[in-house]
Amino acid sequence: MAEELALDLEELRQLQSIAKRPRVVSFIDSEIRNLEKLSKQAANVPVSQTPTPIPAPVKVPYNPAPSYVTLASFSWDQDNEKVKIYISLEGVEQDKMETDFKQMSFDVKFHDVKGKNYRLTIPKLNQETVPEKCKVVVKPARVIITLIKASKGNWLDLHFKEDKLKPNLGKERDPMAGIMDLMKNMYEDGDEEMKRTIAKAWTDARSGKTADPLSGYR
Repeated sequence: MAEELALDLEELRQLQSIAKRPRVVSFIDSEIRNLEKLSKQAANVPVSQTPTPIPAPVKVPYNPAPSYVTLASFSWDQDNEKVKIYISLEGVEQDKMETDFKQMSFDVKFHDVKGKNYRLTIPKLNQETVPEKCKVVVKPARVIITLIKASKGNWLDLHFKEDKLKPNLGKERDPMAGIMDLMKNMYEDGDEEMKRTIAKAWTDARSGKTADPLSGYR
């Protein structure tokens, strides 16, 4: 539009220079002024700009932590060098397992087994193992976890169990503390008669009737 106005103004000015009659000159002057106003207005109109597109926010997919069914039922056996754990589970795929073997623990996860996730973990084993030699073998209807023993020998249990009667050699203890611990263990494991006897001995010892809390049932 600005270019067309400029051409019109140029032509009108040419006509103005050759016009002789006052009425024609006045008409041409009026048109030139109008075109000059339009030209100024066109020059002040801002050039339209294409708006910068705003990128849509990236949606981060939400992946909740998978839930697992704990495998509480399994069997195991051993020889002098290894322990084998047998799990009855069909549909396990070797490439969908996650294993974490450590010296005194292991954690094995089975993903997407007929639509479910399963897990077998023992946080503290009875004895030390050799993690890099432990393995999992998948069979059609079961899974075998093999733990390699760090030292040859027989395990009394798969899980570690602290010996309640084992003395704490790292600290000096009151001689009576061992008797009290023994009484507590006997009370927990004893029958009703034993519990009544130990309770009476404990009461007598507290009241000063006897210096020996075990004298009540010797």
